[in-house]
Amino acid sequence: MPRTLIEPFRIKSVEPIRLTTRAEREEALAAARLNVFRLRAEDVLIDWLTDSGTGAMSARQWGAMMEGDESYAGARSFYRLQSVIQDITGMQHFVPTHQGRAAEKILFTAACKAGELVPNNNHFDTTRANLEYLGVEAVDLVAAEGLQPALIHPFKGNIDLDRVQALLESDGERIPFGMITVTDNSNGGQPVSMANIRAYAALLKKHGKPLIMDVCRFCENAMFIKMREPGYENKPVKAIAQEMFSYADGATMSAKKDGMVNIGGFIVLRSDEWMDAVRNLEILGEGFPTYGGLAGRDLEALAVGLEEGLDEHYLRYRLRTAEYLGERLEAAGIGFVRPTGGHAVYIDARTVLPDMPVAHYPAWALCNALYLEGGIRGVEVGSVMFGKRLPDGTETFHPMELVRLAFPRRMYTQSHFDYAAEVIAETKAHASTIRGVRIVRQPKLLRHFTCECEWV
Repeated sequence: MPRTLIEPFRIKSVEPIRLTTRAEREEALAAARLNVFRLRAEDVLIDWLTDSGTGAMSARQWGAMMEGDESYAGARSFYRLQSVIQDITGMQHFVPTHQGRAAEKILFTAACKAGELVPNNNHFDTTRANLEYLGVEAVDLVAAEGLQPALIHPFKGNIDLDRVQALLESDGERIPFGMITVTDNSNGGQPVSMANIRAYAALLKKHGKPLIMDVCRFCENAMFIKMREPGYENKPVKAIAQEMFSYADGATMSAKKDGMVNIGGFIVLRSDEWMDAVRNLEILGEGFPTYGGLAGRDLEALAVGLEEGLDEHYLRYRLRTAEYLGERLEAAGIGFVRPTGGHAVYIDARTVLPDMPVAHYPAWALCNALYLEGGIRGVEVGSVMFGKRLPDGTETFHPMELVRLAFPRRMYTQSHFDYAAEVIAETKAHASTIRGVRIVRQPKLLRHFTCECEWV
């Protein structure tokens, strides 16, 4: 067979992209107060802000939507989805939610109280915010390899088991459960090995603590295990995913990622310990537990999407796409989190802007520059997203300044990636002209979504 890895699908419907000029983009970014989240989508050429809910659904999914049962309670579509999820996760208790952060809010409210702490490899932004809103400390314990962007390691999303052990011994009474995020979104979409998941679960069990997994990209993580972890190379991806879930006591998922849908999420639990509280909170904020804020047609689309997300031909193409852009960036001398993850490429902004002070937010500045240069919208994963302004006006800063280019599923073709590689290389060539920013207005939590900035 030829070595070229083609997209394992054909395009059936298209959406036009509006080609903007540099002057139009300058005007649009100024109106957005130098925050790409605030841009109108119609002013973006290549939209890699997020892979969450932005992909293309399949013909099979659209067909399934026509069979959606829109009954308020006990809909046929709920039981169809429940069957698929129970088969993959092996967990009895399941409630749908309209997206992942709703699942997090419900589960954390049911299981946590102020003053506690939750260890994780890396909490992503909304996970951390949902815990902190409840007065719970989110503790990141990713392995040391995960903090070195240029280091090649097969599983840079692994949690540091020695630090987990130390935390359990020093603060075990404050820990309601341990978490692990697969793949590690805050850290380049890096996978977690099966050995690490297994050992982490055993360590938590020894101390009487359940393991909750954030599984929004569990399909990609399973494929990485198949490709990189000895002993799994001949095992089907679905079976690998089932083993991953076998070590967990529960999970939350934003199904807008590996669920291949534009809206949806869920909670699964092995025990019924928290289920009364979960169901009550679900009814309060999302809806009856058999629809959870979703239409029946959404439940049907998700049932199909979870099956399609585990397709090995699709996953091989998906992971190769990120790898391909990484190769183009490496050839241009641009640093990124290596090896590439599954859903995105994370540019190390310090390799493009080595002299920009962190107080001028280099990754944020590079995000703006990519938009101005070629209409590409990425997202900063750095000191705006994870730093904080303290009461005395000083700032805390994140150890890494990354720009995430997250790829919607089944959306862009190779020419889009070639165009993006050219834009990124051109941006680096003009790095001396890139300006930093200062934040002039921000909310208390999740400031990167809505903050307003000005040029330094």
